[in-house]
Amino acid sequence: MIAAQTDVVVIGAGQAGLSAAFHLQRRGLAYEMFDAEAGPGGAWRHRWKSLRMGTVNGISDLPGIAKPAVDSREPSSEFLTRYFGDYEQELGLTVRRPVKVSSVSREDEDPAGRLRVRTSTGDWSAKALINATGTWTRPFWPIYPGRDSFRGRQLHVADYVSATEFPGKHVIVVGGGISAVGLLDEISQITSTSWFTRREPVWRDDEFDARAGHNAVALVEEQVRKGLPPQSVVSVTGLIRTPALRAAAARGALDRQPMFTAIEPGGVRLADGGFLAADVILWATGFRAELEHLAPLHLRGPGGGIAMDGTRVASEPRVHLVGYGPSSSTIGANRAGRAAVAEILKLPGLAPAAEPVPWG
Repeated sequence: MIAAQTDVVVIGAGQAGLSAAFHLQRRGLAYEMFDAEAGPGGAWRHRWKSLRMGTVNGISDLPGIAKPAVDSREPSSEFLTRYFGDYEQELGLTVRRPVKVSSVSREDEDPAGRLRVRTSTGDWSAKALINATGTWTRPFWPIYPGRDSFRGRQLHVADYVSATEFPGKHVIVVGGGISAVGLLDEISQITSTSWFTRREPVWRDDEFDARAGHNAVALVEEQVRKGLPPQSVVSVTGLIRTPALRAAAARGALDRQPMFTAIEPGGVRLADGGFLAADVILWATGFRAELEHLAPLHLRGPGGGIAMDGTRVASEPRVHLVGYGPSSSTIGANRAGRAAVAEILKLPGLAPAAEPVPWG
């Protein structure tokens, strides 16, 4: 099959992908951008309606255009879908969607050669790749003894809609991140809950400022530089005691218990041997990076992760991962798009196709 050619392919049009596209266009590089969603917004299109902009930090700080006014009460899914769409239109960013990328492979043995990108609408040949597929499509479900025997309902955060689904039911929430405590706050106002985590949560009472964010990103960068699976930035930053979470703690909703040892038909077996009856188990256990389409490149090392040098894959300088490791949070996504484009410009034979666009 004859492949259409471009300089750079960007996969994914969420925050990190849009940041990369902005800098590609600004530097005058030819690129094609593919997104599997039916419209703008990335994974935010699927977030539950009760997740409001007042609890979302920095997600709308896209480069080049002033941040619009934000109503803290508006659902993040609505605001961000609208904002990302307006951003694409105002900057003239062309996003091909819905397009699914099935694989990325090397066209030959030349380390400075081209990459073949196979999509649901045809093949493309590129000199470099910016992968911004994020994690939302790969929710992580831990394997626990007896999980399949549970007679109640089990769901992942990715499937959550509203606390109004659970009145009169006892809901177990598993996980130690921001989503877990946010949903405990919400659900505990409707019905009874219990909270389980593998490790004791780390709480912050101080403000999470720019310096703290920079330090957190640096710790995750060190992890991926070694080729180890990335920790989430939240696991480094800890949980901030917001007024809402202080109120949840006062209700007893944040009384954490050590992880149960098994799941039984009517509930869970506790670490101390006791039994807790439950109707619902909500797994707020995070996500894994969506990178299966990159398997033909054999990027993973012995440590199970992908060794990184900034956004660049250490073993394959033509491939950049944004929204992976330190750039998987709102703290690092925008910076990663700019850094990836700067590194791509250093590749041999890759020069801008037009004069840089003077934005930002």
